[in-house]
Amino acid sequence: MKVIMISGSPHKEGSSRLALREMEKVFAAEGIESELIEVGAGPVSGCTACGACKKTGVCVIGDRVNEAIEKLAAADALVVATPVHYASPAGALLAFLDRMFYAGGSKFAHKPAAAFASARRAGATASLDVINKYFTISQIPIISSTYWNMVYGSCQADAAQDAEGLQTARNLARNMASAASRQAKSPA
Repeated sequence: MKVIMISGSPHKEGSSRLALREMEKVFAAEGIESELIEVGAGPVSGCTACGACKKTGVCVIGDRVNEAIEKLAAADALVVATPVHYASPAGALLAFLDRMFYAGGSKFAHKPAAAFASARRAGATASLDVINKYFTISQIPIISSTYWNMVYGSCQADAAQDAEGLQTARNLARNMASAASRQAKSPA
């Protein structure tokens, strides 16, 4: 089994990445492969609403989006992590997800997914709501944890002190492992 993890953070050592590392540990312990796709550090073009992807199943903008579509289509589950910028998910992540779900969303149906947010203080639940809408529109079951899927801290060192947030990330990964395992075993 394989979980694709998408990070919208421009910081490879930020709070979002810390939460994803906690999840990676659980996935590894469960025998689940994980792969990280980082989209926050480079420029990501927004959707131009050209409609070509509906005919071809790929985005005409030749960047990492098409590669991510194929990776997720072959994987069993998805985790999307974002820092909170101005009370919403990172802009590059939203541009990436818009294009990924427009072009490939039908390939992701019924694969379990989860959103995770890192914030200094506010905007985390709004960010989770935005990301979860990509899942519900695409018939993707949403995996929860034992609390809201978020960690708090203005930097990784601060977030490392949020024991409850990191435990939430680990519990989320356990729930994802269980759901992905059931999904992989169910007849198509």
